Amino acid sequence: QTGPVIDMPVPSSFNDITQDRSLENFIGWVWYEKEVLLPPRWLQGEPAPRVVLRFGSAHYYSIVWVNGVQVVEHEGGHLPFEADISSVVQGSPGALCRITLALNNTLSPHTLPPGSIQYMTDKSRYPKNYFVQNIKFDFFNYAGIHRPVVLYTTPAAYIDDITVTTTSSDSVAMVQYQVSVVGSTANSLSLSLRDQEGKVVAAGDGPVGELKVLNPNLWWPYLMHENPGYLYSLEVKMQAQVGGVLLEDVYTLPVGIRTVHVTSTQFLINGRPFYFHGVNKHEDADIRGKGLDWPLIVKDFNLLRWLGANSFRTSHYPYAEEIMDLCDAYGIVVIDESPGVGIKLPESFGNKSLQHHLAVMEELVRRDKNRPSVVMWSVANEPASELPPAAHYFKTVIAHTKALDPSRPVTFVTDANYALDRGAPYVDVICVNSYFSWYHDPGHLEVIPLQLTAQFENWYKTYQKPIIQSEYGADSVPGLHSDPPMMFSEEYQQAMLREYHSVFDKKRKEYVIGELIWNFADFMTNQGTTRVLGNKKGIFTRQRQPKAAAFVLRDRYWKIANESSCLPPVITSHSLFL
Repeated sequence: QTGPVIDMPVPSSFNDITQDRSLENFIGWVWYEKEVLLPPRWLQGEPAPRVVLRFGSAHYYSIVWVNGVQVVEHEGGHLPFEADISSVVQGSPGALCRITLALNNTLSPHTLPPGSIQYMTDKSRYPKNYFVQNIKFDFFNYAGIHRPVVLYTTPAAYIDDITVTTTSSDSVAMVQYQVSVVGSTANSLSLSLRDQEGKVVAAGDGPVGELKVLNPNLWWPYLMHENPGYLYSLEVKMQAQVGGVLLEDVYTLPVGIRTVHVTSTQFLINGRPFYFHGVNKHEDADIRGKGLDWPLIVKDFNLLRWLGANSFRTSHYPYAEEIMDLCDAYGIVVIDESPGVGIKLPESFGNKSLQHHLAVMEELVRRDKNRPSVVMWSVANEPASELPPAAHYFKTVIAHTKALDPSRPVTFVTDANYALDRGAPYVDVICVNSYFSWYHDPGHLEVIPLQLTAQFENWYKTYQKPIIQSEYGADSVPGLHSDPPMMFSEEYQQAMLREYHSVFDKKRKEYVIGELIWNFADFMTNQGTTRVLGNKKGIFTRQRQPKAAAFVLRDRYWKIANESSCLPPVITSHSLFL
């Protein structure tokens, strides 16, 4: 017995696909099912290949069956999971393979992100068993299979994982590698590192080692070098004897040679000071919600480069691997954030929540550890870090993340008072969100210089760590104009940005190492009296058209890039007449 059965595109959120209001706000279990025919060669041979079913992501809790046999469960909506389904499918060549997914988007105090279910018991006001999903974050909790679902094969013995780290000096770089093989103890590994012309520049063998690259092309951020995002290809080849048969597995990993180092006042990439002039984003668009959409992804990267943005934070969850691939290739620097948003309730700081948060960081680091674009991990956004249990919680999560990956700094993004924040002692970089003249002193642009300057000076005096303004901004309804500027007009958004920028310009000479606008584009939220079809703090509309603030930011970012770059200056005026 099921509910209505309808066609549902994958990847996509299910919420906005139909005209059904109950599906748009649905909380609970939904079921996906598809039948596929596997190639006969996947089901034959001795030893037969390993058949794997992989989900790029599904939000939030997943149970997967193949031909009625449960193959995997996974908690978390933004990271991949997979199952070896060989034993289920190899007994019946030529038969259809039925894949079934049960998906539940309910959030509890112990999920990441957390939420709570509230039952409305006043029968004079609500129907029987009426409940709402409460969340403490300001974006719509889209659900569905959000990223591609693939079937692939490997030999019975295969390359399971590769870890690469790099160090470099002027004329030589070292690429340290570690390769794990599953399914065979008697195997040989050979590695070759190729440049972009296909020439082998270093070679090695064995599961652990180091490759020496002479006169390396370093991986540089966009606008920091004339050839940003340089990637080598590391080809790893495994040969193994299994049951008297020689098996071979080959994997090619893009490798960027770059170093990251944090001082008390600077963020260094390849030994040079790097200033984050970028954005916060969301995976969010009309109709598809959080579903992966290639035209949208490419459009967004073109807008980022038009803007002169060199970086973004994956607010407030890990983004699709396809997006991360382009960051590596284009030289867009990433602060890679976990789904730890809305951690506000005391019960969300307990051991159950902590254990899941540690598991999520393991999944995230395993997925993105080899990406040169990822220069820092963010374990959370705007948690209630002034609460007493936050000290142990963030000390533990940050230490765990550093143990998983000692090569990168770790942060979380705070909106707590500098004197009360119990997690800040454990971060490498202070990331602060503030909305002076918006959520505080609304309409009073004149308070920004004093309040923002005090914010920076208080944080730096307390911690002596570099600071990123990780969020700031104002809602603007496109086409709404007011002079003098009033809230929600395009002019007010412009004016607020300029007030913030004047303080940034003073403090970036000292210890402020970055500014990330909130937000790149308008995005959907829960309905509320302060949200008109979502959050309007984008400098682009949800359809990716620029508001007036986009041009303010573009002029600024290109000016900063031209100041710090060895590249020829770029004229950025959007007027036809100079």
